[in-house]
Amino acid sequence: MDGTYELFRHFFGQPPRESEDGTEIGATRGVLLSVLQLLSEGATHVGVATDHVIESFRNELWPGYKTGEGVDPLLFNQFELLERSLDAMGLTVWPMVELEADDALASAAAVAAGDDSVDRVIICTPDKDLAQCVMGDRVVQLDRRRDTTIDAAGVEEKFGVRPASIPDWLALVGDSADGFPGLQGWGKVSAATVLAHYGHLEEIPDDAGAWDEGVRRRVRGAPALARRLADERELAMLFRTLATLRIEPTLLAGASDLRWEGPRPEFAEVCEYLRDPSLARRTHALAESS
Repeated sequence: MDGTYELFRHFFGQPPRESEDGTEIGATRGVLLSVLQLLSEGATHVGVATDHVIESFRNELWPGYKTGEGVDPLLFNQFELLERSLDAMGLTVWPMVELEADDALASAAAVAAGDDSVDRVIICTPDKDLAQCVMGDRVVQLDRRRDTTIDAAGVEEKFGVRPASIPDWLALVGDSADGFPGLQGWGKVSAATVLAHYGHLEEIPDDAGAWDEGVRRRVRGAPALARRLADERELAMLFRTLATLRIEPTLLAGASDLRWEGPRPEFAEVCEYLRDPSLARRTHALAESS
């Protein structure tokens, strides 16, 4: 689960709520309630990734990459509280510093997918860069807010390219959420049409005259786009690096590490701080009935 996305979603999606000491806690409580719902629906193995700091190694590669600038302090200050609360709930938590939460999700998905005891890996986030991790119907992506799940066929239907080409597609069209613009002139359709045939940036010829004839006919302004890519191929490759998620297998030894066995003793105190003691009672009851 993408804890950063969930924290933002609940911060902007529900009324504020303060602890007795005046600290804003509403989004954190909202995420815990959401996790409890997930567990109530039958989830047994759960890991949550967060951006402990918003910046990562990618900020050193591209000056415009996303930062924590402009994030509401009432939201930003809940990251550490969320991590402590999730840990007390008994969940595996990855607070990312050098890498990002998305990298942790990709890493955990890769490790879990390689575990023969796992039937299916579900990545809970709508972020389009995680589509690169989808594998057939074994690793899928779930948007819990819209209740939609996409497998590899769904990725191709949505973006026009296979999962492995998602970083190349993002390199051409850009990703405003992450702060890189893509290449001027390249749109979603043109990028999908070209990459559906060539797969990756380095396979696209510099001269549109060398493109597959069917591709060239379907792409408006193909010569200009080819020239743009030829002139800015190094920049495009940088953007692809930004969009490519890093796999760090040491984050997870195996899927069994994600098994939820109930909250820790300190969870009751956490729920008191969040002004929701019933959350502790319901979580303990669920653990006992599982």
